[in-house]
Amino acid sequence: MNFCSHCGHTVRLAIPQGDDRPRFLCDECETIHYQNPRIVAGTLTVSGTRVLLCRRAISPRKGYWTLPAGFMENGETTAEAAARETREEACAETRLHGLYTLINLPHINQVFMIFRADLEGSFAPGPESLEVGLFEEHEIPWEELAFPTIERTLWHFYADRKQGEFPLHMSDIVPDRERQSGAG
Repeated sequence: MNFCSHCGHTVRLAIPQGDDRPRFLCDECETIHYQNPRIVAGTLTVSGTRVLLCRRAISPRKGYWTLPAGFMENGETTAEAAARETREEACAETRLHGLYTLINLPHINQVFMIFRADLEGSFAPGPESLEVGLFEEHEIPWEELAFPTIERTLWHFYADRKQGEFPLHMSDIVPDRERQSGAG
């Protein structure tokens, strides 16, 4: 950040009084510019025994498979964001269950939130997907999954499906030092 979004003057990186970390500060209007993690919301959408996956038409990881998910917008809940992203990427309507995986990615300032959902009706590729399909467990293109968060969510799902229970799974992905925390 180079300029204040409130008054247009240059900003400097410094620790504000009473704070514990560097922030962008404007000395002209005294605004402190906080930068916070971005929420990625999506669904693990199921139809019978099959899971809905989308082949990405955009970077990053264009051509790789993912669950329908994307950045939350202002003015919406996480559940609304998950349903919207599924509509945008897979042209699919869903019935949401609860939050299923919450994965912290502090190295890229993201929090990944996936809701379990049932597919209601049809699906088709949206503008951000090259193709969309329903996959049985043995058909999942494990080597072509776009992100570690997708792989982790799918592993939890298939393990939980055998048990017949789907608890919330919370974990962190930190390169070179993966940690597990909370449930799952």
